[in-house]
Amino acid sequence: MPGELKEGAKAPPFKLPTDDGGEIALKDCAGKKLVLYFYPKDDTSGCTKEALDFSERIKAFEKAGAIVVGVSKDSVARHEKFKEKHGLKVALASDESGRMLDAYGVWVEKSMYGRKYMGIERATFLIDGKGVIRRIWRKVKVPGHAEEVLEAVKAL
Repeated sequence: MPGELKEGAKAPPFKLPTDDGGEIALKDCAGKKLVLYFYPKDDTSGCTKEALDFSERIKAFEKAGAIVVGVSKDSVARHEKFKEKHGLKVALASDESGRMLDAYGVWVEKSMYGRKYMGIERATFLIDGKGVIRRIWRKVKVPGHAEEVLEAVKAL
């Protein structure tokens, strides 16, 4: 994929609305570790499990100096319902335009039952306090993923 982000590259800047009525921008995270996890859709089984796994470990992430943000194309209103329904403790950001998804290379062609379509690749980026991508996980499998990311955050 041309221009695919690599570990060691500067993270593309972004500014997105979040579920709490606020917004998050890369520059607001300076000096902190940032875990950006991209997921396909609110309230689907894999995405719910992933959000719950990160939520379960949110205190440990915070103790390690990290902010955890889930990003999808779902609206802020959908994020709020998703968060409330499952008691999620992670921030959820909405990229309805898809610009950030493109910048991070996670808006990809997928295929299900032989049908091709565009969608979000489940991926996680660990960005250090200087805005440098330190780890990238692509085609994430949910079981054990949040724990693996937490270990990488602690090691940073």
